[in-house]
Amino acid sequence: MSRVDRRVKKSQESIKNAFIELMSEKNFDQITIQDIADRADVGRRTVYDHYMDKFDLLDKLIEEHINELRNICDSASEMSFTECTLMWFEYFEQHSSFFSAMLASKGDSVFRSQFLKFVIEELEVEVDMTKEGNKGLSKDLILKFFGAAAVEIVESWFTNGLSEPTQVVAEQVGILLDRNL
Repeated sequence: MSRVDRRVKKSQESIKNAFIELMSEKNFDQITIQDIADRADVGRRTVYDHYMDKFDLLDKLIEEHINELRNICDSASEMSFTECTLMWFEYFEQHSSFFSAMLASKGDSVFRSQFLKFVIEELEVEVDMTKEGNKGLSKDLILKFFGAAAVEIVESWFTNGLSEPTQVVAEQVGILLDRNL
C-alpha cells in the first residue's frame, strides 16, 4: 500500500469515525459537513474529496456494514442460526459505536429499513415452507415477521432493553430462528 493510499484510508477512517461520533450526539439533520471536517480534523474539501455529501457518507457507511454482515452470513452458510447469530452479535459489539448511533438514538430510518431488507434477504433462503409449522402460511409474512423480530431484538439490545448478556441474546435468537424456520 502506497503512502498516498494510507493517507486516503486514514482520512476516510477519520471522517467516518467523526460522523459516527456526531450521530451519537446530534440528530442527522443537524450535522453539517463542517462539523464532520472539524471533528475529523480535516478540511471540508477533504470530506468532499471522498463523499458527495453527508447522505453519501451515511449510505457508504451503511453499505460497508451490511456487506460485512453479508460476508459473515456467506462464511457461515453451513452453520446453524445459533452459530451465525453469535457471529453477528460479535460483529455488532466490535462496531457498537456505529450500530448504537444508528439504532439507539431513535435510529436512522435509512439504516433500519436497509438492515431489515438485508435480514429478510438472508432469511429467505433459509425458510422451509415444507416444515410442518409453515405449511399453509405465506412465505412473505413469515419473512417479514421474523425479519422485524430480529431487527427489534438487535435494536433492544443496543438500547439496553434486554438485560441478558450478549451471548445469551445471540444464542436465543438463533434457537428461535432454527426452531421456526
